[in-house]
Amino acid sequence: MTAARLRRLLTGAYLVLFFGYLFLPLGIMAAATFNSSRFPTVTPWMGFTLGWFQALWEDQRMWAALGTSLLVGAGVIALAVPLGLAAALLLDRLHSRARTFLYALMVSPLLTPGVIVGISTLVFWREWFGVSGGLFLTVVAQSSFIAAYAMLLFSARLERFDPALEEAALDLGATHGQVFRRITLPYLMPAILSAALLAFLQSFENYNTTLFVRGLDTTLTVFIATKVRTGLTPAVNALSLVLIALTILGAVVYEILRRREARRQAGSAVALKTA
Repeated sequence: MTAARLRRLLTGAYLVLFFGYLFLPLGIMAAATFNSSRFPTVTPWMGFTLGWFQALWEDQRMWAALGTSLLVGAGVIALAVPLGLAAALLLDRLHSRARTFLYALMVSPLLTPGVIVGISTLVFWREWFGVSGGLFLTVVAQSSFIAAYAMLLFSARLERFDPALEEAALDLGATHGQVFRRITLPYLMPAILSAALLAFLQSFENYNTTLFVRGLDTTLTVFIATKVRTGLTPAVNALSLVLIALTILGAVVYEILRRREARRQAGSAVALKTA
């Protein structure tokens, strides 16, 4: 066996193990959705059923928790993305020794345990402003560290930005607001979309921080954790399967639109060359 053939075999085996490690739990979870057993398992197999989708549809508490998670995620996007953008712009424009200190200060929430973030947010707002736990504190607590993720995305995008574009616009008479709206913001739009998606996903799956600031409101992760202690049913698997299907559908639609736009741009470039 040649070295190249051995390398291909090892690479193939590694890829099989890698994707198996990623997707096998999801496959087991999906299969448990169709098992008539009242426990989320595939062994023993009690028979095929679609009844857990019906149970999911009738579980009003789960839908309420999902709605709360979606509402909190939208609030986190609205707060964390602008905060991350402002922090990234500040660091990009700052050229002094304070830049390193401010960068470390803004990234520090990522290194702080979620439990500490949740408790400190609750204590601060309750003691100083009389605000108890609820949706507002949940959004604030999550945004305090999710904004740092957004900042890192914007900073990476700004590393490739040419400041001469802004300087040229200012020399031509544009105001700083016009420069930001017409040059900087369109350039950052891919990073803004990525930061919004990342902020929503981080908010949706957060548990440690949310547990201490949610008050009487229940997000989906807290609801599922509670069900684990009191008795989890495959209705949760059904919800996970629906969310996975929607994610795959969204990815397929995005890829179709991206390829269509790429073909349109390629056709426009060919038309310009032949004109």
